[in-house]
Amino acid sequence: MHQQDWKKYLGRMGSVIVMSVLLWGCSKPEPKVVRSDGLESLVFRYLGSPGVVTPLELAEDLGYLAPIKLSYQGVSTGGPQGIQSALSGDSDISSPSFAGSSVKMVASGVPGTVVIAAYGTFDDPFAGYYVLENSPIHSAKDLIGKKVGTNILGAQVEYMLKTYLKKGGLSPEQISQVTLVVLPPGSAEQALRSGHVDLAPLAGPAIERGGVRRLYRDYDLVGDLTTGTYVMANRYIAEHPNTTRKVVTGIAKAIEWSRQQPRDQVIARFEQILERRKRPENGAMLKYWTQWGIPSEAAKFKDGDFKIWVDNLIEEGQLKQNQIDYKKIYSNQYNEYSQK
Repeated sequence: MHQQDWKKYLGRMGSVIVMSVLLWGCSKPEPKVVRSDGLESLVFRYLGSPGVVTPLELAEDLGYLAPIKLSYQGVSTGGPQGIQSALSGDSDISSPSFAGSSVKMVASGVPGTVVIAAYGTFDDPFAGYYVLENSPIHSAKDLIGKKVGTNILGAQVEYMLKTYLKKGGLSPEQISQVTLVVLPPGSAEQALRSGHVDLAPLAGPAIERGGVRRLYRDYDLVGDLTTGTYVMANRYIAEHPNTTRKVVTGIAKAIEWSRQQPRDQVIARFEQILERRKRPENGAMLKYWTQWGIPSEAAKFKDGDFKIWVDNLIEEGQLKQNQIDYKKIYSNQYNEYSQK
C-alpha cells in the first residue's frame, strides 16, 4: 500500500512534540480572568467542518457552554491535523479525530489527552465505502492493484481499509499493492465517478444519486465502537482546568440531548446553527444525520474503546505488550456529566 506506515506516522507525531513545545514557548501567556465561577477563559478556539454540526457546536447553541463563547479558527482537514492544531496551541481542542490517531499520539509521547468521545460506528444506512455499480470489484482481493480515495493518510479510512483487506485474506505484500490516493475535501464522489479512484468513502446524497454499490462499512468491520475523540493538550488542561471541565461536560450534555430528541428536531436545530453562523457551506448532508453513534452513556470512555487500536500497533511491531497505560490515553475526569 503506497502510504505512510505506522513507523513514519509515529516519527511525524514525534516532530509534533518539538513543534508544540516551541510554539507554546513562543506564545504570549493568556491573561487570566478572575471570576467567581473559576473559569480561566471565556473564549474557546476550535476547528470546524463545512456543512457539519459537531457536538461542541451543538453544546454552545444549547447554552451548555455559557458564558464561554466558541471562536472558529478555520476548517479541519482531518483528525491528525486537528490533533496537531490542539497540541501546537492553534486551537484549544482538536476537531473530532480518529481514536487510532489518539493512540499513536500517546505512543509517540505527545503531551495530549483524549477527553471525550465525538462519534462512533453504528448501523448507518447513509455511509460506507463504495465502488461504481458496474465495477468488477466485489471482494478484498479485487482491490489488488486498485486505487482507494481518502481524505488524509494515517487516519480512519486507511485503518478500516487495511482491516477489510486483512479480513479478506490478503497478505502484507498484496496489501502493499492497494494504493491510497489523498483527495481534496468534498471530491470523493467525483473522483470515483470519473475513474480517478476505484473505491471511495461516500455518504448521503452521493449514495442517493445512485450508480454506486457499497463494498463495506466501518460498522461491518468493528461493530458498535467509539471511533472518534476530542483531544486536548495537557498544558491547556493544566492551565484551564475549569474551562476544560465546562466545555467537556457541555459536549456530553449535547450528545445526550441529541439522543433524547426526535431526529427531525435535532436536524432542524442543526439547520438553524448553519444559518446563523453564515459561512460558505452546503447543508445538504444534514438530513442524512441519524446519530453520532457513541455507544457509551454521556460519551464516557473505557479501556476497551482503545484496545483495538493498541492491538493493531502491537501487531505492526510499533508497540510491545503492556507498553501503553490506557489511563494515559484518555481521562473521564473532566466529563462531570458521565459521573452522575
